[in-house]
Amino acid sequence: MEKKIRNMLRIAVQSKGRLFDDTMNLLAEADIKISASKRTLLVQSANFPLEVLYLRDDDIPQSVASGVADIGVVGENEFVERGEDADIISRLGFSQCRLSLAIPKEIEYRGVNWFNGKKIATSYPNILRRYMRERGVDCEIHVITGSVEISPGIGLADGIFDIVSSGSTLVSNNLREVEVVMKSEALLIGNKDLNAGKRATLDEMLFRFKAVKDAEDKKYVRMNAPKDRLQEIIDVLPGLKSPTIIPLADEAWCSVHTVLDQKRFWEIIGKLKEMGAQGILVTPIEKMIL
Repeated sequence: MEKKIRNMLRIAVQSKGRLFDDTMNLLAEADIKISASKRTLLVQSANFPLEVLYLRDDDIPQSVASGVADIGVVGENEFVERGEDADIISRLGFSQCRLSLAIPKEIEYRGVNWFNGKKIATSYPNILRRYMRERGVDCEIHVITGSVEISPGIGLADGIFDIVSSGSTLVSNNLREVEVVMKSEALLIGNKDLNAGKRATLDEMLFRFKAVKDAEDKKYVRMNAPKDRLQEIIDVLPGLKSPTIIPLADEAWCSVHTVLDQKRFWEIIGKLKEMGAQGILVTPIEKMIL
């Protein structure tokens, strides 16, 4: 029992929103089962030494740095804004967005010096203050939570500094993006003083995450190929290593198995058909151990 406690990791997760959805999907794909039917503040996995602590996103950096949680999933924007002393363990690649400056779209903009003497509404004053200081811009920063994008329309600010994903919110509020200050994605952060048992659990979890990540946009492809064109077919396959070749009952043919990336999938499939490949079967890959 003591060993189980020492190995138990506590992960802080945003309690709602896109980051919550993406994090819980990743845990599920890594076969870490978390009950979703009765979500409380703290929920333990049914099959892995992990318990999930649900928090507000802006509380996660401090909870990890202070040891309330061992690790946490948080947007890079929140982590940089809070400036807490925790390690970045991994970039998770989802919940991507950017922090940008935006102004009313009818205003002529010729560079960041436009913001000299202007008032900017934001929920990220530390990042904005540092950015403006580095560029010698003297502006007034108005800290606001909630709907930052309405500030110029009601006369509260001249511009805003906020998260942008698709940009549709800016358009609907008659704003346009003029400066991208930083790009953000989900980070897995960790306390600097994890014991050996918890680090072992973390390593196992990272191994599973990598297997899920490596399988993204990959397809397992099987085909029948004429032996007299086998080398040509192998030459166009950008597989992980050499493809698997299996003899068939018809000695003039063999079966070729490989993994293809989605980005070049149709291009390569077209070439394979030209070389005589037949019976091409394509299967999605759930996980891949390299």
